[in-house]
Amino acid sequence: MERGYSTTSRDFETSLAQYLASISKPGLIPGLERIKTLLRFMGNPEQDYPCIHIAGTNGKGSVALIISTVLHRAAYRVGRFISPHIHSYRERFSVNNQEIEEHVLLDYLHKIEGDLEKLSRQGCDRVTEFELLTAIAFQYFKDSKVDIAVLETGMGGLYDSTNVVSPLLSIITGIDYDHQSYLGNSLIEIALNKAGIIKPRVPVVVGEMDAIARQVIQDKADSQGSSLFPASLCQVKYRCNPAIDGQVMEIRCPGLEIDQAYFSLLGDFQLQNLAVALTSLMILKQQGYNIKNEHIVNALPTLKHPGRMELISSNPPIILDVAHNPQAARALASSLNNLFPQKQRIMVCGMLDDKDSMAILKELGGDCRACVVTRPESQRGLHWQRVAEQWRLLYPDKEVWVKEDIEEAVKTGISLLGAEEYLLVAGSFYILDRARRYLITT
Repeated sequence: MERGYSTTSRDFETSLAQYLASISKPGLIPGLERIKTLLRFMGNPEQDYPCIHIAGTNGKGSVALIISTVLHRAAYRVGRFISPHIHSYRERFSVNNQEIEEHVLLDYLHKIEGDLEKLSRQGCDRVTEFELLTAIAFQYFKDSKVDIAVLETGMGGLYDSTNVVSPLLSIITGIDYDHQSYLGNSLIEIALNKAGIIKPRVPVVVGEMDAIARQVIQDKADSQGSSLFPASLCQVKYRCNPAIDGQVMEIRCPGLEIDQAYFSLLGDFQLQNLAVALTSLMILKQQGYNIKNEHIVNALPTLKHPGRMELISSNPPIILDVAHNPQAARALASSLNNLFPQKQRIMVCGMLDDKDSMAILKELGGDCRACVVTRPESQRGLHWQRVAEQWRLLYPDKEVWVKEDIEEAVKTGISLLGAEEYLLVAGSFYILDRARRYLITT
């Protein structure tokens, strides 16, 4: 990939993905030795600033966004590393909620090639794409002179490449079934993996989860001498019924009372994410960070989280949400029922082969009048038509359409809408990328 590369954003992303594939190893490979060795060659940039480390099945992105935005309002310079992205690799790296520029990301890739060559000369295994991106994030935040970084794990925790940091605070948003082929088939196994981010004497914030998983987290925290703080310490509730333009909240936490705050993120599940974030901010305040009520009140109305119960159009109503596991689908269905009571929907969906599509359809299909199944733009979506077969088994009296092209699927979904219905596009980041691009340009 040449330094002077300049073309459309879509072409840039395609070329960047190809370039990353050429210099990294495909797949997810357990172990931290590769990333540790690479970071040592780079001078261990991850040690140059404090950080917050977030794991969990769902909610990581929202919690990271809330925390980083409040800290920015409090005049801190904040780095945020997330995954995956919807449209662009640039989304993964931000400082004060501003994404890294294309040419800057390319410069980091070219600079890191020298360190990758050192790894090769020493006989080390090639790093994975996520390890490579993690290393770039650490260096970018160092060079940007951030006051603090908010880091989201890619998957799990124990062997995630972000798990080389010594954070001020660890957060586990929740634990449910997802990525079982990597994390294990039981909640205990999954919880043990995510609990791997807990460090000695570092406080831990935990969201709602099954009692079995919670006990695993408690045991790990106890063994590390780490204090555990449940998000239930913060009570967050509606002041009035939620509307499609946002939610008005009442907040009660130790040392924090806000009678009325406008919260721009839609969905009942965001109340739990907000409680996790506020509990975390409360601990940071105890650690000396200058966080005031006004910073929270001013931050919450500004939040934008593409692809998470995102209202992309109000006429007709169109909602986008990744909902790529059963827990997320269940939370989305409940939130939609509260936001659009007594209304049916048309759903456009597509799911990767390794997802529990039957369970997701059970959660989302009940209030759907019809479904349009499409193909995720990924090699992990080769058996995409099975979703249509599962729909027919679950809902034999409801229509299902099969459209391989994502834009055609969205057009079909819109054409099927009745006067009092809304459209839901869900099931995969790989669906939302193309669907969202189409919807925001038409």
